[in-house]
Amino acid sequence: MHLCYIDEAGNGQTLDPARPDAPPVLVVGGFTVPRNHIKSLTWAFLDVKKHYRPQLRNAEQLSEVIQHEIKGADVRKNLRAGNHSWRRAAMELVASLLDILETHETRVLARVWIKEEGLAFDESGVYPASIAALNETFQAQLAHEHSRGIMVLDSRTKVKNAPNVHCVTTRKYRAGGDSLRGVIESPVFGHSDTHTLLQLADLLVSSLLFPIACHAYLGDVTWNVHCDDAYRPLREQFGARLKKLQFRYQDPVGKWRGGIVVSDRRTQQSSGLMFGPSHAKTVAVPATVIPGQPGAPAPERPGAAPDGGLPLLP
Repeated sequence: MHLCYIDEAGNGQTLDPARPDAPPVLVVGGFTVPRNHIKSLTWAFLDVKKHYRPQLRNAEQLSEVIQHEIKGADVRKNLRAGNHSWRRAAMELVASLLDILETHETRVLARVWIKEEGLAFDESGVYPASIAALNETFQAQLAHEHSRGIMVLDSRTKVKNAPNVHCVTTRKYRAGGDSLRGVIESPVFGHSDTHTLLQLADLLVSSLLFPIACHAYLGDVTWNVHCDDAYRPLREQFGARLKKLQFRYQDPVGKWRGGIVVSDRRTQQSSGLMFGPSHAKTVAVPATVIPGQPGAPAPERPGAAPDGGLPLLP
């Protein structure tokens, strides 16, 4: 059995110079992990949190460590506005996350949506479509692994949660047959302060995929606070590792699908840009029409401080 943990970074705000802090991309993604690795991955992530939040080492109860969250927005802020020590801590944290993901046989999957300036962005259509696409990738992996699985989504609100479930439920129980046989139940929802691996999904999406997408596809949008060249090291140092963590598969007509898929209606560039300039033409992007849219224990990192880690901004 496999579990899949999904979170998002970004929202439906229109990309406009009048809103320089509006997210220029929406990323819906996360990772899959075999059931027999869930406990060890959880403990490894808790160790990462204690490494970069030394105050947690003195916590009297485990629940304090579990509930404390390191937010991807803080990691990005360290990279953009921090001094050398803050930037180094942020990069070491991301490296630690990739270390434990690689060690525990996880696979990364995501849908990345690049916004166009001045055009309304229909989040209510894009988000369910993303969940449906990620379930297709999850199903392909489950079939490949001869496994079964269930997807856990970060809970938002009931109004926003429901459409994400319906899009999968209808595929499983329609008269034409179940196209997601390995997915044993429609997605369920969890809160990140109670589901530790949702926190890991949040950091993966918001401290790595989101800033890489901003740098790779919107580097010319100088008026937006999220489009910062400070994110370049993420793409250069971790792009190749991120590429190897994907689960990719060929559909019946031979087209490659799955993994990290980018829909870039702004400049029509390929998903390969996520992994560095040298990978720009290596990944084909499946054409997808979206409703409402136009056209349709952790290792010590080198250089750590004597106390075991550098604190991130609160």
